[in-house]
This record gives sequence, structure tokens and C-alpha cells, in this order.
Amino acid sequence: MDWYPLRLTTPVKQHVFGGRAIADRLGRTGLPAGRIAETWEVSDVDGEGARVREGPLAGVSLRELTERDPEGLVGRGWRGPRFPLLTKFIDGAGALPVHLHADDEAAREQGEPNGKTEAWHILEADPGATALAGVKPGVDRAALRRALLEQDFDAVMRRLPVRAGQTLYVPAGTVHSFGPGTLVYEIEQTSDVQEHAMRHRMEDGSALDDEQWHVNIEALLEQWKPGPRPDFVPGLRLPVDDGVDRVILCAGPYFALERRRVRAGAVLDQTFTTAQVLSNAGAPASFTCGGPRRELGRAQTVLLPAALGRARLHGPADVLVGYLPDLDRDIRRPLTDAGYGPAAVAALGESSPDLS
Repeated sequence: MDWYPLRLTTPVKQHVFGGRAIADRLGRTGLPAGRIAETWEVSDVDGEGARVREGPLAGVSLRELTERDPEGLVGRGWRGPRFPLLTKFIDGAGALPVHLHADDEAAREQGEPNGKTEAWHILEADPGATALAGVKPGVDRAALRRALLEQDFDAVMRRLPVRAGQTLYVPAGTVHSFGPGTLVYEIEQTSDVQEHAMRHRMEDGSALDDEQWHVNIEALLEQWKPGPRPDFVPGLRLPVDDGVDRVILCAGPYFALERRRVRAGAVLDQTFTTAQVLSNAGAPASFTCGGPRRELGRAQTVLLPAALGRARLHGPADVLVGYLPDLDRDIRRPLTDAGYGPAAVAALGESSPDLS
């Protein structure tokens, strides 16, 4: 394939918890009127898959590109039924529903290829903003069921303060929510499997009947994992050249996310072997990758196929970069060389042998 940087169509979700922050504060243009809860920056979810917007591949779906040339798009040796990364801007102007996502095993029992582990990078948060993430020690299934039926989430769930610049890695099976007053960039496995505990639909706020609500709660309890109690982390900074700030925000077996800032006049030159998702978190920026210098507007995203192999980010720039990591080469080794210990590295994701 004759690859080039791919700008994709972006599914938009106008769920009841959304507001106008993605347009008004991040500066994203081209959005419909009314509340905007989520923009799906790169998506290969069934029924919500992206297509290329411009260039020789215009109109081709991300799914088709993944099937045609998985190594050229995603990376050497990669195989799978879908492009593996899903990224979003999320405006939690209101509180998101308390919910969880199935892990890989539970998702496959539902006929899906994988579940959904995710991570949230906080772009903005109102004073006093909080998130719910995991349950308190000692909470069992009966206690969780009782609290969900009473809609008394604080009785059993951990409520964490939310601050801009921090990141929370949320393993599949963890019951969670965030908002109000929270603007997030999310990276996750490509999946939309989820179970909610709310009495209303998140799409429009309409009420659920008791039978459906109880079915939803029982499904959530079946997929719930009591162990994960994730905490927000500030990320780990890696030394680069003067004028360049590189922070690894989270990393695990399914994805890694970094924030890269480049001052005016400086350049960050990076090589890569897997697909890179670049989402602009600041003012308009520019990059070079396999051709002429290109612009990346406010809250816009570009997908760099693995085959391109190299990109230059020109300052000023403030860009989030998501990718499939080789955990040893991309995460453990450079952080260890920078002086970080195993516990600090493991805190970026699941505390497992992958990162310990």
C-alpha cells in the first residue's frame, strides 16, 4: 500500500451527559449544534467505523485497510479482526453513567473479539471534580448489588479527586464513572461492550423500566472484577532535547499514551514501528511524515500508519500520541534507563508481570 497520514471521519455522540467543551474550550470545528458528549477520533467499532477523508484512499474504511495490509497499517506481525485502538475526546459536562466494560474473556462469550480496558487523560477539570473508580476494600457482590439498586454509589465505590494533567488506567471489569465538569481524552481497546447501572439511558436520559434495569445490573455484576483499584498518576517524564517535553501517561498490554510538547522553534523527531494516533491537545500544530509538512488543527487527529516509520513534530505543539507498545523496548527499558523503579513503571498500567 502507498501509505500516507490518514485523516478519518469522526463519529459524534450527543449523549445526555455532554456539553460544548470540545468545541468551545478545545476549539474543535465542524461539530453539530447541541450537546457533544464524545467524538470518536479513531474508531473501528462495528457500526461506528471511520473512513479516510482525503487522498487516494478517501472513502475506504479503517476496517478494510486493516484487513488489506495489517502490518503496514498497525505494525509488523500484527493480526486481528479490527484496528486495535479506539480514541475519543469526552466532555463529562454531566456525570457519566456508572458502568463497566467486559474483559476479553467475557466479551468473547458475547460474540465480540475483545473487551475494553481504557485510560483517561484529564485535559480540564472543574475545582472539586471527582471520578468513581473501583470499589472500596471489603465490598462483595451482595454489597455492590444493594448499592446499585439503591443508586448509592458512594457507599461502595472509591471517589477520587480529578486534576488536569493526570491519567487513570481502568482495567476491564472495573466499575467506574467521571464528571461533572471533566474534559477527557480516552484511549481504549476497540470495543463498545458495556453494562450500566443507571435508571436511565445515557443517550437521551429516558427512563428504563424496572425489568430492563435489573437485567442490566445483573449483567454488570457477572462481569465485575472486585480487585482493580486504579489511581490517577502524573505520568513519567523522559529526557529528550531542549525544548521538548515527553511524558508517558499510561502503558499496558493493549495501548500506551504519551503527551509530547514542543516549544516554538524546536522539533521532535520520532521513529516508530506501530501505528501512531496523534491528537492535538493545544493550538494548531504541524508535523512531517512521509511527505510535505502538514497541519494538525485544534482537537484534530491524524493516524500515522506503521509503514511510514518516522515523523517530525514541529513546535509549538502539544500532542497526545497513542500506540501499541512493545512494553520492554518502548516503556520499561527507557524508563529504567531514566532512573524509574519497577513500582513507578507498573503504576502506569496494570500491575502485572508485563510492567513489573
